[in-house]
Parts: sequence; C-alpha cells; structure tokens
Amino acid sequence: GQVNFEVNMQPFYDVSNLNVYQSVNPAKVPGQQVMDAGRIMFTPDSHLDLTKAMGFQNQDRYCVAPVTIGPSGPNATRLERYDFWAVGLDCCAGHGADYRCGDPDNPKITSGLRLMREEERPYYRLAVKQAEAAHNIRATHPVFLYWVENPSAELFTFQDDGFKYFLLGCFSFSSLQLFAIVIAAAFIFPRMKS
Repeated sequence: GQVNFEVNMQPFYDVSNLNVYQSVNPAKVPGQQVMDAGRIMFTPDSHLDLTKAMGFQNQDRYCVAPVTIGPSGPNATRLERYDFWAVGLDCCAGHGADYRCGDPDNPKITSGLRLMREEERPYYRLAVKQAEAAHNIRATHPVFLYWVENPSAELFTFQDDGFKYFLLGCFSFSSLQLFAIVIAAAFIFPRMKS
C-alpha cells in the first residue's frame, strides 16, 4: 500500500495541486515565473534542442535536454536562458546530442509534466550544470519536465495505476485470507473436535 502511494498516487496528487500553464514561450518566460507549474504547454514552435543535451552519470544516467523555440540545427535560436529541461533516466550516452528519452523528435510534442521525484532533482541539476559549461549557456531557475504530448493524460496514468494496484492488493489480501480460513477449517477445527 505504501509503495503504491509513493510511486503512483503521491506524484498524481502533487502534480494535480500545482498550476497548469498554457502557451509558455521558453524564450520569454523565465523558469522562476512558473516554479509552481505541474503541467506546461509550450508554444507550438517549441521543441527540444538536442544539440545541447547532456547526461550525468551516478549509478544511473540522468539525461537532460533544453526546451527551445524557433529553428533547429545550425540556425537554431540562441536563448538568453534555458530554464526548461526535458529529463529522463538512462536514455542518453551522457554527452553530445544523444538524448533518446521519450520521443524527442516528435513535432507534436510541445508539453511537459513536472518531475516530482525530489531524490532525482540534484542529479538532473548537475547534468544541467555540465550542459551550461559545455555549451556556454545559462540556466538560472531550471524547471525539470518529462517531455510528453499530453501531460494531463500522462498524469492520469499515475492515478489509474494507483487504483489498479490498490484493487490488486485488496484482491490478493482477500484471497490470502480466504485460503487461511479454508486451511484452518479443513485441518485445525476438525482436530479440535476430537
């Protein structure tokens, strides 16, 4: 029960209690302005700048890629600050443009669901620090997001999984109790009568 709550329901409740921001332009809106965001829908021309992706290796590899706007490639728009970062675990080589978390090349994806796992945040911050040093960029108040097409649908998968595992736990416990009663009735109670 406790594990189900921590893994599924706690992130659902935490993100649900945060704000939803629509049409966020990563070039104009600083991360500090949306620190209370749970779900962010960026402007339609927003995308990940995979040339500035980075990873930090601890036991796992913490991968980050900044959200940017405008053209990509050699004519990419250089932002004053990169405060919005897509994150993922063990889905990059750790250096260079090798970010494979989720579906980074999908042009339909322009939204993010807030990272709520506090124990992972310092490692993603270290990956951002490496990207700042390697690419001579600035990330004053980084906001870490899972890059998803529909953050609301993704959020409700946490709730659906939580309910599914709750019902599975109730069914398993009831089955175990029924089994214990049958065993007790079949083997223990007949001996007590003799």
